[in-house]
Amino acid sequence: MTVHTLRGDVSLNVGLGVVSFTVLVFVVGIAQGIGKASVYRSLADYYPNSMGSVGGLVGVIGGLGGFTMPIVFGVALDAIGVRSSAYMIMFVVLAATMLWTWLAEKSEREAILERHADARAELEQAQLIEHVRPRRHRLVDWRPDDEAFWEKTGRRIANRNLWLSMPALLLAFAVWVVWSVIVVELPHIGFPFTPNQLFWLAALPGLSGALFRMLFSFVIPIFGGRNWTVFSTALLLLPTLWIGVAVQNPNTQYAVFVAIALLCGLGGGNFSSSMANISFFYPQRLQGTALGLNAGIGNLGVGLAQLIAPIAIYGGALLVLGGDAQSHVDGEATAQIWVQNAGFIWVPFIVLSAIAAYFGMDNIASVKAGFAEQAAIFRHKHQWLMSWLYIGTFGSFIGLAAGFPMLVNTIFPGVDAFQFAFIGPLLAAFVRPVGGWLADRLGGAIITFAMFVIMALATLAAVAFLPSANDSGNVIGFVAMFLVLFLAAGIGNGSTFRMIPIIFRTLRERQVTDRNDATALEQAQREGATEAAAAMGLSAAMAAFGGFFIPMAYGASIELTGSPQGALFFFSLFYLSCVLVTWRWYSRKGAEVAC
Repeated sequence: MTVHTLRGDVSLNVGLGVVSFTVLVFVVGIAQGIGKASVYRSLADYYPNSMGSVGGLVGVIGGLGGFTMPIVFGVALDAIGVRSSAYMIMFVVLAATMLWTWLAEKSEREAILERHADARAELEQAQLIEHVRPRRHRLVDWRPDDEAFWEKTGRRIANRNLWLSMPALLLAFAVWVVWSVIVVELPHIGFPFTPNQLFWLAALPGLSGALFRMLFSFVIPIFGGRNWTVFSTALLLLPTLWIGVAVQNPNTQYAVFVAIALLCGLGGGNFSSSMANISFFYPQRLQGTALGLNAGIGNLGVGLAQLIAPIAIYGGALLVLGGDAQSHVDGEATAQIWVQNAGFIWVPFIVLSAIAAYFGMDNIASVKAGFAEQAAIFRHKHQWLMSWLYIGTFGSFIGLAAGFPMLVNTIFPGVDAFQFAFIGPLLAAFVRPVGGWLADRLGGAIITFAMFVIMALATLAAVAFLPSANDSGNVIGFVAMFLVLFLAAGIGNGSTFRMIPIIFRTLRERQVTDRNDATALEQAQREGATEAAAAMGLSAAMAAFGGFFIPMAYGASIELTGSPQGALFFFSLFYLSCVLVTWRWYSRKGAEVAC
C-alpha cells in the first residue's frame, strides 16, 4: 500500500509469514474449541433434562455455519477480489455474536430481577445496580381475557400489533415462494441447469422453510415478539439482495443458488413465530379471527409473488437497485428482462416493515419461557393430532400452490397455467380469515370436519376430469375442482388454527382442581397459551413439508403411471383420515376436547 504525503510517497507492506500465520490459525482453533466446550457446558445449566435434544439442535445450527460461511467467503472474494474479505466477514460475525451474548445475559439478569422485586429494590438502594425505568414497547400488565382491560386498553394495542404483523408476514411468504418464478427464467438467460436441478431449486425453500418453522416455533417466549419480528423481517434482506446479485452474473455456480434457495426458507419460518406472537395478544374468543387475519394476509404473499414478480422481471430496471438487463431467449424470440427484480422488488418493503415493527410493536413481559419448558409439547398427543390436521389444510394450500402450474401444463399441454395459477392461492388467502371467523361462531372442529369432507370429494371429482386414452379431459372442470380445494383448504387453515389454543387451554384448566382459585386458573391459562404458541409453530412446521411432497407425489405418479390419478386418490384417502381424526377427538358428542 502506498500513502501519498507532502514529503513524498510512503510504502507500507503488511503481511504474515507462513509460520506466524500457522500459529494464529492454531490459536483460532484452540479458541473455537474452548468456546464450543463452554457453550455445551452452559447447556447443562439451562437444560439439564433436555441436553440431548438441545445439544443436537445447537449442533445442527452450528453445522449450518460450516456450510454457509465458505459460500459467503467465496461470494465476497468474487465480488470485491480481496482475499482478506473472509476475515472482515468473520470480524462482523464475531462482533454480532458478542453483542448477542451481552444482550442475552442482560435480558436474563433483568428477568431474574423482575421476578424478585424485593431483591431489585435492595440492590438499587445499595447502589449496586441502577434504577431501571419501564421500557417502551414492553407490556408488563397484559390481561386480554379481562373484559374491562380489553375494552379500555387491550384492543387498541392488540390491533396495532396485528396490523404491523400482517404485512411483515405477507413479505415473508412472498420471499418464500419467489423461486417458483425465478426458476422458470434461469434457463432462458444462460444458466445451463437441468430440469431436475431447477426442480430442486424450487423445492428447497419448502424444505428449509419447514425446518426454520420448527426452530422459530419456540422463539417468541425467549426473545419477545417485537424483537423477533424486527430481526426476522430484516433477515429477509439477505436472500432478496443475494438473488439480485447472483442472477446478474452468468458464472454464478449452482451451489450459490442452492444456498440462496435455502435462505428463502426463512420466509416460511417466520409464519410460526408470527402466529405464536399474535396468539398472545387476543382473548380466546377472538383468536380465531385474529389468527385468521394474520395468516390470511400473510398467505396473500404466495399469490402476489406469482403475480408481481413476473411483472417486475419484464417491467424494466428498478430506479435505485437497477442492474443490467438479461437477454431472454425462447426459440428464435429474444427479449430484455431483469430477473434481479424478482429479489430487489421486495427490498424497500422489507426495510419499511422492519422499521414499522421496531417502532410500533410490543413485547409481552409475562410471555417468557425457555426451550425446555416449551419442548414438553413434543410429548403431547394433541400436538401430533393437530399437526396431522394442519398438514391437511395448510400443507395442501402450499403444496397445491407450488405444484398446480406444473401439473396443468403437464396433463393439458395446450394450456398456459401461469395465466390463472395465482387465482387459487389468492382465493385461499382471502377466505382464511373467514375460516377463523366461522370457527369463533360455530366452533373450529365442525368447520374443519366439513372442509375435509369437501376436500376429499373435490379431489375425487378432479380425477373424473383427467385425460384418458379415449378422452382429452376437461380442463375447466379440473381447474374448478382445484379452486374448490383451494377454498376449502383456506377456510380449513383458519378453523384448524382456531382449535389449537382452545385445546391446550382447556387441557390446562382441567388440571385446576379448585375452580374458584383465580390465581391457579390464571396460571393455567398462561401455561396453556405458551403451549399453544409452541404447538401452532410446530404444526405449521410439519405442514410446510406439503410444499415439497405434493409436487413430488404428482411427479412420481406421472412417472410411474403416466397420470396424476394415483396421487389424487392418495390425497383423497389422506383427507378422509383427517375427517376421522377430527370427528374422533374434537367434533363428535362426547369428544375428548370439544372445540
